Amino acid sequence: MNGSEDRRSEDLMKDTDSMDARPGCRGAAGQGGAAGLAALALSCAALLPGLAQAQVQVQDYPNRPIRLVLPFAGGTDVVARLLAQRMSVSLGQQVLPDQRLGAGGNIAHETVAKAAPDGYTLLMAAPPVVLNPLLNPKVGFDPVRDFAPVAVVAAIPSVLVVHPLVPAKSMKELVALARRNPDKLSYGSGGVGSTPHLASELLKSLAGVKMLHVPYKSATIALTGAMSGEVDVVVVASSSAAPYVKNGRLRALAVLDGKRVSAMADVPTAAEVGFPQLMAVNWYALLAPRDTPAAIVERLNAEAVKAINAPETRERLAGIGGEPMTTSPAQSATFIRDEMARWGKVIRDAGVKAE
Repeated sequence: MNGSEDRRSEDLMKDTDSMDARPGCRGAAGQGGAAGLAALALSCAALLPGLAQAQVQVQDYPNRPIRLVLPFAGGTDVVARLLAQRMSVSLGQQVLPDQRLGAGGNIAHETVAKAAPDGYTLLMAAPPVVLNPLLNPKVGFDPVRDFAPVAVVAAIPSVLVVHPLVPAKSMKELVALARRNPDKLSYGSGGVGSTPHLASELLKSLAGVKMLHVPYKSATIALTGAMSGEVDVVVVASSSAAPYVKNGRLRALAVLDGKRVSAMADVPTAAEVGFPQLMAVNWYALLAPRDTPAAIVERLNAEAVKAINAPETRERLAGIGGEPMTTSPAQSATFIRDEMARWGKVIRDAGVKAE
């Protein structure tokens, strides 16, 4: 055997060794010859039952009830039950809302993040699924890494309101008032790191003003605080504020969304009054555990979109000030990432820390 043949033989042995290290049916090819081919066939055949079983599971989905985990009551519960009712009919299996309240929603978030990726455990998510990890990186889940987004299904815009005695009848007047009186105006929120808190911090940054933060235990209590005059300003769901704006107990200055809301049609959007970046909506999204088969995610997306756009559902959603949204799984994933980036910057710039 000459030198070149020796080198070819050595190269062949190296290739064989590397093939042996590979898992599955490819590694069996490293045995060489007829024995290697036989091992290859046996190894590949061993994988087929698992693949076939997975395919059957997708085709047979769903064949038992689906658990829809809820981190909150309120709007989250309402939207979840609207979806569950119609999806139960179209899927042929019960979609069962299951409240797992506590820890700012993280009990529910972690439950679904760690569930089997088979489409039988889903999460009705709201903004805290994005905000909580930004405020506390030690929570037991990552909203991008640990979930397969199915669909963003609904949104309820926020509105910025003031007590009637605050001498500001427009956003321009409020900003001017805050600039003349640094840290004299106060704003309430449902707690540190809540959407109303961060939206108010975003306003402070955009307008270059200073206001005092007064955190309450919930957005409802913060709203009561604004009506009683304990605080001057509050950002709250438009559906919660509308009745009090109508009866004069609050004055609405801007809707923090891209369009006006029907319940307060004369209230301009933040963009209309010079703050296009001041957007804050209470959105609701259907999420599955990471690695849920794409076919199941697509099936759930189709059924969720159909359910949320049904006339009866739209009517009931409008009753709480909400509007349906229609997004694909890919669009939903982009939405989640964008929300993380946007609020992450607000949190960093304002130095907000979890309590």
